[in-house]
Amino acid sequence: MGKATAYLLDEQIGYLLRRATQRHLAIFSARIPRVTTTQWAVLARLMELGPLSQNLLGRETAMDAATVKGVVDRLAREGLVATAPDPSDRRRLIVGLTGEGRAFCEEALASAARVSDETLAPLGPEERRVLLDLLARLV
Repeated sequence: MGKATAYLLDEQIGYLLRRATQRHLAIFSARIPRVTTTQWAVLARLMELGPLSQNLLGRETAMDAATVKGVVDRLAREGLVATAPDPSDRRRLIVGLTGEGRAFCEEALASAARVSDETLAPLGPEERRVLLDLLARLV
């Protein structure tokens, strides 16, 4: 291949993001093995905002309807969340943490913070801030 081919995999954003994600997922699963990162996103958002409609929960966690439904179903089977029809609109499903779910989240919050610290460990404080700011601009 000639010099006209300037595509180097190691310099591509998608490849680098996937590698960083793989590293983060390995750290997360070692620290918080009970749930996946996707399940944790749902639990953390419910801790932050309280009970939400399943539809809004999907939007708040950047998941499509089918994905959030699957995540909620799995978390409900684990006893971490419960669902109930919305009293004001019975077509809407409200999702909230159970007592066990709240206790799990409270216990896991420190580990979750350590996951972020460990993922970002190769970077200095300013580099961390810049990276997070840049990623936030991409989403």
